[in-house]
Amino acid sequence: MRKIAVVTGTRAEYGLLKNTLNKIKENSNLELQLIVTGTHLSDNFGYTINEILEDGFKVDETLPIIMETSSKGTMAKEMGLLMIQLSQAFERLKPDILLVLGDRYELFAAVSTAMTMNIPIAHISGGEITEGAIDGQIRNAITKMAHIHFPGAKVYSENIISMGEEAWRVFDIGDPGIENIKLTNFLSREELKRQLNVIIDKDTILVTYHPVTLEMDDLSYQIESLIKALNIVNKKMIITYPNADNGGNYIIKKLEEFAKLNSNVHLFKSLGVLRYLSIMKLCCTVIGNSSSALVEAPYLKIPVVNIGNRQKGRLMADNIISCSNNYEDIIKAITKSLSYEFKEKVQFTKSLYGDGDTSGKIVSVIENIEIDDKLIKKKLIWS
Repeated sequence: MRKIAVVTGTRAEYGLLKNTLNKIKENSNLELQLIVTGTHLSDNFGYTINEILEDGFKVDETLPIIMETSSKGTMAKEMGLLMIQLSQAFERLKPDILLVLGDRYELFAAVSTAMTMNIPIAHISGGEITEGAIDGQIRNAITKMAHIHFPGAKVYSENIISMGEEAWRVFDIGDPGIENIKLTNFLSREELKRQLNVIIDKDTILVTYHPVTLEMDDLSYQIESLIKALNIVNKKMIITYPNADNGGNYIIKKLEEFAKLNSNVHLFKSLGVLRYLSIMKLCCTVIGNSSSALVEAPYLKIPVVNIGNRQKGRLMADNIISCSNNYEDIIKAITKSLSYEFKEKVQFTKSLYGDGDTSGKIVSVIENIEIDDKLIKKKLIWS
């Protein structure tokens, strides 16, 4: 039986992995080895390992690394600590393949460890471009260490091949976020009200804003501009915590202050995948700089205001309005997103990220690909 180790460190990336994890678990030729770390094990971010356990998954390893700050130095220390723990976990589990999704620093540590231990690496969502965060550099580094690639769109497949990766290693499978939506039994307004004590309707804004890690000198300006714009727009808001990157704690502090002063602002550490997507489906617009707004919202035909440079370089569908961090620009973009004309335009938006059958394609490849010298010994193909 082929052993597939999967490392997850955040609520968002787990949500995208969930269908693939289920398919691995159900496959009689594969054994799932689930390694949980990062914010999943932090009370400050909702202790989301509980969601993983409630979904019926057995967790093989829990590797706590979170320290109660998010400075540059802390992130580097967390990576070092995680690599030590992962080397020990990999020695115990002896996986045949390591599967990771995305561009988090926890995954960079996991992939670096696996590479030195000659464990084949399969990477979901490589080849994407994000100019405003270190995520882009991490993602590209993972691509160069990975042996199997599962990009979310054809253009991202081409980017990976342009980086010198052999074409036979690259499988254009679409983005897992689309499959998530197609398989989701969405919660109704009534169910969400029972769970969150908030009525979600077409007058509700969904907000997620993460640190722009290559623009840390502008962090206070960026979050204050966002809050100033949201205050002026003055609608009912569901706001989720940012991720645990450098600057995340500062954003949380400012959002908590904002929520205390406004009864129409509802701040949550973690909504979970089902509630998050259900709110997205029912709300009037999505605001912030999260990749979910670029992938899932177009499929649901919901307007998006994409702020700043964090997602600059990614594919943008017709439902997305990009703007600067200036609060007046944010207000203009929100106003446009709420207009009748733009909402009508959004109804014709086409998804740019595949047809939604990602997990089946991923599992078929990792089940059947030959683990031999051809796979392990990478060649660079320069055009």
